[in-house]
Amino acid sequence: MRTDRLLAVLLLLQRRGQVTAAEVARELEVSERTARRDLDALATAGVPVYALRGRGGGWRLVGGARTDLSGLTASEARALFLVAGPASVAAPGVKAALRKLVHALPEPFREQAEAAASSVVVDPRRWGAGPDGHRPPRFLDQLQDAVIRGVQVRLGYVDREGAETGRTVHPLGVVAKGPAWYLVSHTEAGRRTFRIDRVSSVDPTGDPVHRPEGFDLAESWRAIADEVDRRRTPLGARALCTPGELGVLRIAFGGRLEVGGAAADGRIEVVVRGHDEHVLAGELAALVDWVEVTGPAGVRDRLASIGSALVGRYA
Repeated sequence: MRTDRLLAVLLLLQRRGQVTAAEVARELEVSERTARRDLDALATAGVPVYALRGRGGGWRLVGGARTDLSGLTASEARALFLVAGPASVAAPGVKAALRKLVHALPEPFREQAEAAASSVVVDPRRWGAGPDGHRPPRFLDQLQDAVIRGVQVRLGYVDREGAETGRTVHPLGVVAKGPAWYLVSHTEAGRRTFRIDRVSSVDPTGDPVHRPEGFDLAESWRAIADEVDRRRTPLGARALCTPGELGVLRIAFGGRLEVGGAAADGRIEVVVRGHDEHVLAGELAALVDWVEVTGPAGVRDRLASIGSALVGRYA
């Protein structure tokens, strides 16, 4: 993260002309001691920055506030803002500083830098129990480049059954979901999501992407993930939980738990989602001291069967 901070400090100097260690610390959400070390590091690395001592002092770039950062290449500018994107995992202070300072970039680089800043979402919660490998898929860079440049691509894609198809898509963003990567795109059939490790070929067409008005990658991904979760867990068991044990349910079920309002007796209405009545009943049976399942009937019947079996074996 230090490289990101140093770049952020450099752009902060470009924007303001003069900054204090306290201002840098506040912008990047670090200590003043860390901010001073970063400013010293820029000077040591040969960046033309110098300190003004005394009242009204601070740090300045040689040449004043209009020092040109045109030494950045287009790819470097894109990489810088890719790190700082609103949906990335960079530190909040670094993200905010770099986004505010986009106008410090040379004019030709601004549009793609801003596109890079919103091209990726990181969703740490994984789906299923797939491999833990962290090697990025083969065509990740090419697809991200298409997102940033805003060009359509001809996509070769292999489905779950191993059949390969081709289609032209409008890339809108890429998402890291646990160890897997997905492409969010617009197609003739509407919004579609593709696993990038199943992409077999990428051929940019040069035609511009048609981006839906008001499209936001993070919001779109939340809707996609919610829909996938609903399909993976179509069954919802309704229950009442004692307020003090709601935390236990959150730990046990995570994103499969939906919390409602309070019932007349003070207990909390909840819904626990799952795929199978038998498995879901087994999970809920362990929480019998705190949870009363009110529906559906199939889950309640299975819980009664589990109770009878336990009494028969352990009474």
